[in-house]
Amino acid sequence: MTASPTALAGTAVLLRRTLRRTVRDPAPALTAILVPAVIALVSVTVFGGALGFGGAYVDYVTPGLLVLAAGCALAPTVSAVRADVSTGVLDRLTVMDVPRGCALAGHVIVAVLRCLVSCAALLALAFALGFAPGAGALDWLGVLGVLALLGCAGGWLAVAAGFAARSARARGLAALAPAVLPFLSSAFVPVATMGAGVRQFAGYQPLTPVTETLRGLLAGSPCGADAFAAVAWCAGLALAGCAGAALGSARRP
Repeated sequence: MTASPTALAGTAVLLRRTLRRTVRDPAPALTAILVPAVIALVSVTVFGGALGFGGAYVDYVTPGLLVLAAGCALAPTVSAVRADVSTGVLDRLTVMDVPRGCALAGHVIVAVLRCLVSCAALLALAFALGFAPGAGALDWLGVLGVLALLGCAGGWLAVAAGFAARSARARGLAALAPAVLPFLSSAFVPVATMGAGVRQFAGYQPLTPVTETLRGLLAGSPCGADAFAAVAWCAGLALAGCAGAALGSARRP
């Protein structure tokens, strides 16, 4: 009966530790905000007219930019987990009889918070660029829920990548993937306009239904099968990340 309160207390302590590290070194968090902001400015002000969307391109691309912002916010988690592994923090927690899962859960919670902050900053910029959503209060709650689910799934995958990526190059590749995948989805252009091969990949990869769900919610229109697929993908990726993190942690002494 005491295991759950102990685990919760340990998670809270290690969550505060991770938050303090973020405050002391804000550069990764600021990068997660600035990179999507720059891409948003270039996409809307430079490419929007050329793509034939006109002034409405900001309405089309903002959901995809939110997914991109969430992906960019995951990179610090990979490095933070790897630092805890290489410096022996997780091993010391075991000696202190603190479950390693507490530290990992702390990293995931911070990853979700970082995703939400990055997405909020991106939304503020989108409004400044003329974004005009048709979402109601329930739609905005749905947007928040989808982004939190995406951050949770990405957070667990980032934790698993932190265990697996032993070199700086591998960590860089792991952090690059969630920032590149939105470009191979419906985030910036409709899937139907893509070439053969890329079109099929974009149609079946997880970020396309997530993007389309956000697009429907922000427009105030029904999401249908996209919402079901987005939730299923996020749940599946979160479980895969948890399994990878458990496997990586079990390999530690």
